[in-house]
Amino acid sequence: MSRVLVGAPLVGDALERVRAVAELVTTDDPIGWSRAELLARVVDVDALIAMPSQRVDAELLDRAPGLRVVANHAVGVDNVDLQACAARSVVVTNTPGVLTEATADLAFGLLLDACRRISEGDRVVRAGGWRGWGPTVFLGARVTGATLGIIGFGRIGRAVARRARGFEMRVIYASPRPPTPSAPDDAEGAERVTLDELLARADVVSVHAPLRPETRGLLSRERIAAMRRGAVLVNTARGALVDEDALAEALVDGRLAAAGLDVYLDEPRVSPALLAAPNLVLAPHLGSADAPTRAAMASLACGAVVAVLGGGQPPNRVV
Repeated sequence: MSRVLVGAPLVGDALERVRAVAELVTTDDPIGWSRAELLARVVDVDALIAMPSQRVDAELLDRAPGLRVVANHAVGVDNVDLQACAARSVVVTNTPGVLTEATADLAFGLLLDACRRISEGDRVVRAGGWRGWGPTVFLGARVTGATLGIIGFGRIGRAVARRARGFEMRVIYASPRPPTPSAPDDAEGAERVTLDELLARADVVSVHAPLRPETRGLLSRERIAAMRRGAVLVNTARGALVDEDALAEALVDGRLAAAGLDVYLDEPRVSPALLAAPNLVLAPHLGSADAPTRAAMASLACGAVVAVLGGGQPPNRVV
């Protein structure tokens, strides 16, 4: 019987489909197997359901000569060495489409929180530091009518643009991909501009680009410096897209009014510079964390494993 290593506990009952055709190797730890545990247990498995925090590289693949499929429990596959998998004829799948709305909700929640200083105010109230209402106390940035710049205009970026319409925001976007019939140049009433123009014009910048070699460090120190003074930055994509030290400095010296982050360069570690920065909302990678979304992601990952073990092709194959 085939053996399937499950990187962490999954939401819903999708694993029962896998259990019907394979032996499961699971953990009760909600964070999943550590690197050392993963390397020790992958030796004789046919399939791996990997979490985005679990690196699937040549070292791991060399320990698993019988591995046939890596079902990544995420849309992004930056944790998977695709070339190494392809060289070993290992199928790689992801979970596209099902987490769009949940991630867009979280991005807009961070946007509102950062602009209106909600979490900052919550901390002050809980610490007993609130002295009462005053005209200049906790002044934030206006959301309604502001210009929202979206970097990366795929499914999630377009979903954020739809939410912005309810706040009468002007939406501009920058995307390396040319317009298509499903995402035309004026998609969701948004205007396509260059990245430099977006940074110069946007009151709020929301990052939704995939992490690839060419996008790593996309929001560099120079680009953060080019943002409008008093702008707000939101990142729910990948931490490595943003220069975290430069962001922290921009928040400390007041060039940026606020920021909201759900992802970090070295998760789960958050840099001391970010922890010390003012007007910064820090979320623990919650983008897809509503129950229906996580159950749908589990279903896609498990369906891919069942398909490959049964000799078929999964619809969400990456390589």
